[in-house]
Amino acid sequence: MSPETAPAADPDAPTDPPTEPCSVVWCGGRPYVLEAGAVRPRWVGTDGRGRPETLSNAQLRRRGWSHRRAASRRHTR
Repeated sequence: MSPETAPAADPDAPTDPPTEPCSVVWCGGRPYVLEAGAVRPRWVGTDGRGRPETLSNAQLRRRGWSHRRAASRRHTR
């Protein structure tokens, strides 16, 4: 496939999460904030029950993340 006909990269599918402290990303429909710790940075958010949850960069990449919140799944009448 030539470069002219190659599909464009999806701008909403970044590979590495941001590195700036206090950055916000979305993962699994929930926001996570990058907290710069003394040892290594971690992403802090909540699980499905509202309990605090921390993720590493690797965990966030495996689960999938976005700069934007996913579209609502609610149906309008």
